[in-house]
Amino acid sequence: MTATMLRPQIRAGGVRALWAGNPQAVVQRGLIAARSSSWVVVLSGFFEPVFYLLSLGVGLSALIGDVQTASGLEVSYAAFIAPALLAVSAMNGAVYDSTWNVFFKLNYGKLYEGMLATSLGPLDVALGEILYALLRGLVYASGFMVIMQIAGLNLSWTAILALPAVLLIAFGFASLGMAITSYMKAFQHMDWINFVMLPMFLFSATFYPLSVYPEWLIPVIQALPLWHGVELIRGLTLGDLSWGMLWHVLYFAVMITVGLIFTTKRLRALFLD
Repeated sequence: MTATMLRPQIRAGGVRALWAGNPQAVVQRGLIAARSSSWVVVLSGFFEPVFYLLSLGVGLSALIGDVQTASGLEVSYAAFIAPALLAVSAMNGAVYDSTWNVFFKLNYGKLYEGMLATSLGPLDVALGEILYALLRGLVYASGFMVIMQIAGLNLSWTAILALPAVLLIAFGFASLGMAITSYMKAFQHMDWINFVMLPMFLFSATFYPLSVYPEWLIPVIQALPLWHGVELIRGLTLGDLSWGMLWHVLYFAVMITVGLIFTTKRLRALFLD
């Protein structure tokens, strides 16, 4: 009786209905659950971009030679695709954690129902899941950055700024991915995510300069979030800086805001209204 009387008071409108200021509880729960996870699955996220770099950056670099960036800077093919692979790794890790893991917890594990039955609000849950995904992405990015440094593919001291840029990219994809996943009801719906991610991976100036694409396709590519991530990290690792990079940062800031708003509203609609 007491719990029944108190719960409406905690959830009744205002910021308190959405936010308890404790997303770290969700992160802690994720870290504890990760102890029982297969390390093969965890390590696969790190080695995937490394294998791409070895097969394409090293294998094809001698055949292709130097590549010209959008600003006219000429660099080796390995130095051209390495930052793009770092952005792709950030996207893949964030999307995997915020879609498949969230889908299972939402529809089968019923984990969020238990969380929201406590003092946690939907914004705590959303931020907690996203922050956990960012921790995993930071580990991958740091390891790959070390490999890029050893291989001499970081051509400027500004490459150190690629780490916070990776977190920004992962944050954007994770927040939007979690929002989209909250609307999916069957495993078959998850195929739509791969249907979108694969073209982004291939057509975001990841392996080829933007100049090789048809003119009508360039505006479409520039609207893709991965293209903004690739250009941001590529500029930082190559030292090819410009004021235009701020547009990439703004793009992901908007992406994060939209994703958090929709995820919070969706979780509240599913479990609290």
